[in-house]
Amino acid sequence: MKYKTREHAKQAMFHYIEMFYNPKRRHTSNGRISPNEYERLYFQNQKSV
Repeated sequence: MKYKTREHAKQAMFHYIEMFYNPKRRHTSNGRISPNEYERLYFQNQKSV
């Protein structure tokens, strides 16, 4: 994909990393699960307490 400006390219990369990649990638600090899955489990546990 070609971008009109460097700023457009930077915005596209930021959006991909922050909105798509980071929420799905697994983190070693939380048992190798994604942040989305960790949050889902957290709130599920809160409901049962």
